[in-house]
Parts: sequence; C-alpha cells; structure tokens
Amino acid sequence: MLHCSRVTVPILAAGALALVLPGTASLALAATPPPTLLVVGDSLSAEYGLQRGSGWVALMEQRLAKQGLPWRVVNASISGETSSGGRSRLQALLTRHKPQLVIIELGANDALRGLPLAMTQKNLAEMTRLAKASGAQVLVAGILMPPNYGRSYNEKLAGLFATVARTEGAALVPFILAGVADAPNADELFQADRIHPKAEAHPRMLDNVWPALLPLLRLK
Repeated sequence: MLHCSRVTVPILAAGALALVLPGTASLALAATPPPTLLVVGDSLSAEYGLQRGSGWVALMEQRLAKQGLPWRVVNASISGETSSGGRSRLQALLTRHKPQLVIIELGANDALRGLPLAMTQKNLAEMTRLAKASGAQVLVAGILMPPNYGRSYNEKLAGLFATVARTEGAALVPFILAGVADAPNADELFQADRIHPKAEAHPRMLDNVWPALLPLLRLK
C-alpha cells in the first residue's frame, strides 16, 4: 500500500499540473497587451473635413486587423499642428502610451507658415531621437508643397525629411500625398480648400505608407 501511495501521488500531481499549466498559459497570453503604434501628425492624419473612420490612420488600423497584425493604434494628430507643437507634445505621449512604433507626419504647416526649414528639420530629428530613446521604432512621413512654391523649395523640403530619416535611423515615406497631389485628377481628390484630401484619396495615402511600415510591424 505504501508503494502504491508513493506512485499514485506523483501521478496525480503531474495530472494536476497538466490541467493547470495550459490554463495559466492562456491567461498569460490573454493578459499580454498588443504593441502600440502612435501617430503624431497634422490635419492630413487627423481626418480634417472627413467622416470619422475614413482617414488613412483609421484605414491602417482596419488593414492591420484584417492581416492579423495585433497592433493598437493611437492617433494623436491635431489639425494645424507644426513640428514645434509635435515636439512639445511627444514626450508626454511616449510616457502615456509607451508605443513600440511612432509615425511622425509633420512639416506641412511649417511650410505653409513659412517657418525656417532648418527649424523643421531640427524638430523632426529631436522627435525621432526621443521616440527611439523610449525604445520605439520611427517612420517619418514627408510632404511636398504645391508647384507654386518652386522646385528649389520642394527639393530642400524633401531633403530635410530624407536627412532626418538617414541620420536618425528612421524609415521614410518621401511624399505621403504621392499619387494624390500629383495625380492627373488632383483637383477631384481635394476638398474645396484644395489643401485637404477627400476620403477617396486616403486609401492611396495608406498605400504610400504601407511598404515602409510593414517591415517595422513585423520587427516589433
């Protein structure tokens, strides 16, 4: 009897562990929050003039879900935001949301206000450094101005986004409005102000972002 008792107890204990461990693992998995993707942008990302849920950030969240990529998207974009405003807000956003990935879509309002390009570049570089120091990967989304700003100005503007991405080790979308602002039917793709894209332009904006974003999503 003593021998049977000694054999039976370990078997029951092992069985109990077998019953407990899978449940414990399931609970642990369920408790693990998805990684966070933070978007810090201006009206191009804040759905200005659009029905909620139709902007490229919302479309990105929908695409992530459809492709089984479990990311939580936080859109902290504000219409009218400049690179200085984004820089002043970023640390608090990083502390609050603890993102694994940050998309910075700023600079258009700097250009519209005639702010120095060197200042814009400095702000974007500092934002990239802050995000990376927090442990996040960074994607910088660039913008160009209408042709009346001149070729030289747009070359310098494009250059600053490329420089920030290269020197700070960030991914780059050279022109988030490619295929929209320079499309043959561009007038049909913008709202009456001729600054903000209509809803039908936002899938193309997401398509511009997606190739640079996808590798970062899978390297979380």
